[in-house]
Amino acid sequence: MNDSDKLLKILSNKDVLALAFGAMIGWGWVVTSGLWITEAGSFGAILAFAIGGLLVVFVGLTYAELASALPLVGGEHVYTFKAMGRGASFVATWSIILGYVSVVAFEAVALPTVFEYMVPDYSQGYLYTIAGWDVTVTWVGVGMIGSLTIAWINYHGIKLTTVISVILTAFILAAGIMLITGSTFGGNMDNMQPLIKAGTTGIFTVIIMTPFMFVGFDVIPQAAEEINLPQRKIGQLLIVSVILAVIWYIAIIFGVSRILNPEELAASNLVTADAMAKAFGDSNLMGNVLVLGGIGGILTSWLGFYVGGSRAIYALANAGMLPKALGKLHPKYKTPYRAIILIAILSTAAPLLGRPSLVWLVNSGGLGLVVAWLMVSISFILLRKREPHMNRPFKLPGGTFIGWIAVLMSIGVVILYMPGMPSSLAWPYEWFIIGAWTILGCILYTYSIKKYGKSYANEYMKKELDRIA
Repeated sequence: MNDSDKLLKILSNKDVLALAFGAMIGWGWVVTSGLWITEAGSFGAILAFAIGGLLVVFVGLTYAELASALPLVGGEHVYTFKAMGRGASFVATWSIILGYVSVVAFEAVALPTVFEYMVPDYSQGYLYTIAGWDVTVTWVGVGMIGSLTIAWINYHGIKLTTVISVILTAFILAAGIMLITGSTFGGNMDNMQPLIKAGTTGIFTVIIMTPFMFVGFDVIPQAAEEINLPQRKIGQLLIVSVILAVIWYIAIIFGVSRILNPEELAASNLVTADAMAKAFGDSNLMGNVLVLGGIGGILTSWLGFYVGGSRAIYALANAGMLPKALGKLHPKYKTPYRAIILIAILSTAAPLLGRPSLVWLVNSGGLGLVVAWLMVSISFILLRKREPHMNRPFKLPGGTFIGWIAVLMSIGVVILYMPGMPSSLAWPYEWFIIGAWTILGCILYTYSIKKYGKSYANEYMKKELDRIA
């Protein structure tokens, strides 16, 4: 591979942290924090995020070791290929791409939703109704314009993407800290009742939402070849970003539930913004500041998952497991521009599904993420046993112990999505998304293997792994 065919190796400490943390916090803390509290109670929601966060920390630790040892574009694609071969690599990477694409599509639906808080009644021009919700021209237009803008930024280079991410992440942190500070002094414990609602069912319902909220740390290994840092530092930054996100979500739940009582939560369309306004004496200005922070979260998440999704597609295409046309770099910007365009098409179409698709995307994408996390955890265990002398700049203590915990916790969360569980995926919408994505993957994988040959992926990956040995 010539230097002209390589991704640019330019990301610094702050770039990596902003990319991962900004991707994880996104918009969910603004638009769905009220749902978490309503489903599980204030303490129940905090407990659910603590459990979900613990899962992600254990999984993140396995990622941290593997990302430092195998710093190649594609992350999951590389780890699972080295541990389990071509087929497992495709399943894991295609699953994580579903998670990434669902987040990107989620943000395209979240953006027009936030406009309803800042510009009441802007939604005009009725088109049709989906699941009881009216889709309008202006609502769809805002989502599509946002999607095309984010695609344009990603298309024009990783440096532009990370500079914008750093600026926006700083603003999000400022808005969140103001909310937490205001609710700490202006709220009370009585508003937090009931502490637990619907028992374990409520807690499990929120737990299955948490993988979607924490996804983003795995953008770091996807962009590993673009990080200009020592290999050990990659693993350290990954874990730091996960811990920061766990603290963030728990603090937001605490702040919102402390300032708004259950009746106010039920009546609010955007609870985090309303909590911010109430914390500062019913100030609409402060509510809008929080909404602007939320828009910043939409944009950082959007930017980060374009990076993760496009690099995962790029890695599979270069290995001959997707059409090779998707593995081309832009001659000037050194971005996988065709993969970015593909994601842009899916993202730009998402607003046509209306607001109900927010929940569908969260849950179906969450299953894809956890499947990929499970396979990475298994790969961690297998590589520890088969290749004990592999160079591991960030090596975890305790042998395979952490890997087994990550495997068991991932399996537990996967089970929560299954039919018959209180928090199972909804039929038909969410299972339709899973089924359609699986069929599409089978078609593309079969086509690519027939066209490029079964041995192509093995030969390509051997060269890539030899390059970092």
